[in-house]
Amino acid sequence: MIRYLSRIVLIGCIQTILITGVVLATDHNIAETIRNKVELIRTTQTLQIDDAQIASITVLPELYENNGFQRLWTNSRNVEDLFNAIRTIDEDGLRPDDYHFTKIEQLRSRIGSGTPSDPALLADFDLLLTDSLIRLGYHLIAGKVDPEEHHPHWNLGVEIDDDKPAVAIQEILDAGNLAKEIEALRPQSIVYSNFKSALKKYRAIKSDGGWEPLPEGPTLKKGMKDNRILLLRKRLKITGDLDSDASNSDSFDDQLEQAVIRFQNRHHLTADGAVGKQTLAALNVPVENRIDQIRINLERARWVLHAISGQFVIVDIAGFEVFVYKDDEIVWTSRVQVGKPYRETPVFKSEITYLDLNPTWTIPPGILSKDILPAVKKDPNYLKKRNIKVIDRNGKAVNQETIDWSKYTGRNFPYQLRQEPGPDNAMGLIKIMFPNKHLVFIHDTPSKSLFERTDRTFSSGCIRTEKPFELAELLLDDPAKWNMETFKQIIDSGRTQTVRLAKPVPILLFYWTVAVGPDGTVRFKTDPYKRDAEVLQGLNGNFKFRKRPVGRQ
Repeated sequence: MIRYLSRIVLIGCIQTILITGVVLATDHNIAETIRNKVELIRTTQTLQIDDAQIASITVLPELYENNGFQRLWTNSRNVEDLFNAIRTIDEDGLRPDDYHFTKIEQLRSRIGSGTPSDPALLADFDLLLTDSLIRLGYHLIAGKVDPEEHHPHWNLGVEIDDDKPAVAIQEILDAGNLAKEIEALRPQSIVYSNFKSALKKYRAIKSDGGWEPLPEGPTLKKGMKDNRILLLRKRLKITGDLDSDASNSDSFDDQLEQAVIRFQNRHHLTADGAVGKQTLAALNVPVENRIDQIRINLERARWVLHAISGQFVIVDIAGFEVFVYKDDEIVWTSRVQVGKPYRETPVFKSEITYLDLNPTWTIPPGILSKDILPAVKKDPNYLKKRNIKVIDRNGKAVNQETIDWSKYTGRNFPYQLRQEPGPDNAMGLIKIMFPNKHLVFIHDTPSKSLFERTDRTFSSGCIRTEKPFELAELLLDDPAKWNMETFKQIIDSGRTQTVRLAKPVPILLFYWTVAVGPDGTVRFKTDPYKRDAEVLQGLNGNFKFRKRPVGRQ
């Protein structure tokens, strides 16, 4: 018996040694395979695994070099967390196959049911998982589409905080809670969460069959009977503009009119309660297009929301509104007018530092060349009518009648034109200043009636706001000293006064074509500068890093 037991123990030891040797040999072979492929990346700046392209040619090799070319994905929880993150990334408006999803699923299936000791298979799986994670993190931090390709004045560069991303990724993998770490990469803003909820809502509508287009015909309005009204009711119930238990009458009643008004308000249309040409066109936009519109704005959110927090001002160019945010909540809003389509308000970030009461307006070169000089050449009294003075380089007034206007263009004009303070000044009674090379700022306007329009692209690039003094009061944040009565006294005096903010307030001029309210109401806008299509093309295109690096890749 003792001899028999001894033999069993001996056989067991031999088997353990053999198995351990096989494992060690396999690990060594995998490491050597990874080493060879990493060296290929270092020498050729590329690596193709079947039909999958490794994108990270800097961080990925460094990760494996730091780890002795051993596998990084030996923790099954990390693998499962990454698979779940990629599987559900469409909830962020992104595409799973940008992260090798089909390929890594195939490899996992082969490893699970075939030959897990195959070094090449395990090495490929590990490398693709690592590249997937780097791609995913890159998109959640900076977005997939490069905004610098679409906004020539872009100055909202995203920088990865950690100057050693390979070390940071290794620490994340070692911690073994990848799901939490990936979630932290998303913009931690209610704006982003609301966009995701809107995307889920409209995808559910699509899954239920979407909506039928309404046929063309006469304008539908209250009091009418028309066969199309039944389809209109169905359409408005689908998007929640009409209560689901509302009647199915073919008559256009008060309840239906209010539903149409709700729809029109959500789509930045004239809210007259009638279904005319523009409202019909908005009703007939397919649900797939609305889903893409939300995806586009989720992408824009990834461009900027990481960079703003606390108190800040956002000018929503496409929505013709300005907001003051505090701690992720809107505390104030106003309608605005923005640049005409051929004089677009630029997208950029700055800081509001001061404001001018009873401002003068020094006419910028672009407006001087395109508007003012041609007008003066047609009407010699143009400047006098508008209280505009000609100023030389020393700040002295020049007699306008001594100038031969026919000699000058915007480029060779040796003077400045300055409009003096007053109710007819193009800046109105107050302008709010944030340094920028575009000579763009927020200001009052004498053209108050234009705020009633739904499409408010009227300016030469600056932002005209309907409630400038309310905004000034919020920015100065000293109601005892700076309030409406104080402003009125200074305005009535007629003197120009500059007031500096105690602390600069960040301002972002940005372009959103979707907004989601706190109650989940989704508002679609009209894309006045036609910018959505190029962002969608980038979202649906192949993965690529930006031309200007975000950290190291």
